[in-house]
Amino acid sequence: MTLRGVILAGGKGTRLGELTKVTNKHLLPVGPFPMVYHPLKKMVGAGVRDILLVSGTEHMGDFVELLGSGRDHKCSLTYRVQDEAGGIAQALGLAELHCRDARCLVLLGDNIFFDPLAGFLEAAARQPDQAWILLKQVPDPQRYGVAELRDGAVIGIEEKPQLPRGDLAVAGIYLFPSDVFDVIRSLRPSSRGELEITDVNNHYLRKGRLSHHMLGGYWTDAGTLESLAHANQLVHAQPPSF
Repeated sequence: MTLRGVILAGGKGTRLGELTKVTNKHLLPVGPFPMVYHPLKKMVGAGVRDILLVSGTEHMGDFVELLGSGRDHKCSLTYRVQDEAGGIAQALGLAELHCRDARCLVLLGDNIFFDPLAGFLEAAARQPDQAWILLKQVPDPQRYGVAELRDGAVIGIEEKPQLPRGDLAVAGIYLFPSDVFDVIRSLRPSSRGELEITDVNNHYLRKGRLSHHMLGGYWTDAGTLESLAHANQLVHAQPPSF
C-alpha cells in the first residue's frame, strides 16, 4: 500500500517564551538545521516522497519560503493550514485528502530522535492494517502519553498521568492505516477542548490493531527551553541518522 508522510508543525510554542514571539518553534535551529528539517529528512531517508506539512495561519508563508515545493529535499511537499489549535488528531484530520487510500506516517515537528525510520517501516509493512506507535523509555513520563505493556503488548495508554504506570513515553511518531480519518471523525473533544491522538491510539488498541516499536537511540521533544537546549546537545554530540 502507498505510504505518505504528514508533518504536524502547528501550535503557538508559548512554552518557548520570547523565542517564538515572531516565529514558529519548528523554524528554530536544532543542530545545523531548522527544527522542521529533522522530520523531513527522516521521512525522505525512509523513502517517503509525498509529504504534507500542517501549520497555523501566522507562519505558513515562512514554511513555504523555506521549503518550497520540496524539490531541494528530494520530495514533493504540499501544505494545509490549521485555522485554530484543536489538538494533534484534529490537525491530522486535515490530511485526509492527502492520505486517501494510503498509510500515513505522522511525525510531530518538534520530535528529535536518532534512529532512522527505514527499518521500522519495513517491519510495519508486513502488518498493513495495524496502527503503530513508537515508544521510548524516559525519566519523566508524566509529561507524555504513557504506554503500559504486559507480556510485550500494549494494554493501555494514558495521557500525561500524574501517577504513570510505567516509563514508556509514546513518541510523536505514528503510522496509521487509511481508516484513521474515520476514527478521528468519531472522536469527541477532551477536557482540554481538543481531539486527542491518545484517543485515536486507544481506539486501535481496543480493536486489537495497535502495534509498537521501541526507539533505541535518543529521543526528545523540543517544545520547552530545557528540551530545546537538550535536543541541540544531543544532535551536536551525535548527529541523527537519516
